[in-house]
Amino acid sequence: MRARIDVSEIEATTKIRAKYLRALENEEWSLLPGPTFVKSFLRTYAEALGLDGKALVEEYRRSQEYQGDGPGDPIVPAGERRRSRNSPSGPSRGYVIAVVSVLAVIVLLIVLLAAGSGSKSPTGASTHTTTGRHAHTPGSTSSGHGSTAREVTLSLRATAVVYVCLLGDAGRKLIPGLELQAGQITPTYHARRFEVTLGNSDVTMVIDGRPRTVPPSSEPIGYSISKARGRHTLPAGSKPTCR
Repeated sequence: MRARIDVSEIEATTKIRAKYLRALENEEWSLLPGPTFVKSFLRTYAEALGLDGKALVEEYRRSQEYQGDGPGDPIVPAGERRRSRNSPSGPSRGYVIAVVSVLAVIVLLIVLLAAGSGSKSPTGASTHTTTGRHAHTPGSTSSGHGSTAREVTLSLRATAVVYVCLLGDAGRKLIPGLELQAGQITPTYHARRFEVTLGNSDVTMVIDGRPRTVPPSSEPIGYSISKARGRHTLPAGSKPTCR
């Protein structure tokens, strides 16, 4: 600054980048490539400014480098020597506790997963009642592949007031002659064969997940529904009455 020399001029003269020159001025040694470069930069920078480069290098060595106790010991930066003295020889107690805790959690998870896998029933196994038939509730599906292949599902969606008589397997009354109100949706029923009588066509039949409309009719409408034959119309004398 006294010589009124700009950093860019020194950069061009010494071939040392400006950021390294500023780091030398501010003694920010961590921003420089290493002790060897620092000493070279100091010597070159001092000579460009007409200063004693050797004295600057010696001062840097005294303040920033440490000569080992033995003749063959390496030179260690002072900052690193201080850190090595203060740092413990092994991992801290907190680190060991954290590692042990993580390992314990991993072992616990493995045990829980193994226990959960052992408690599951084999894939594809079906649940049976004491009578040997698959147990169903409205809206449920069967887990037995053979039974599912033979059964058909059915639910009704009323668009207006409609009378419904719905029979399942063995004539079991699923909807025993009731009126469904507009917007009412029944549970999903499962059976090998359904028979149904509808008072009018104001209803949508959802068979195996596929909506089926009912054609307009001035008389009650009867259907038989099965997996093999699909939906087909029942003649007048064969419609279920739920009586």
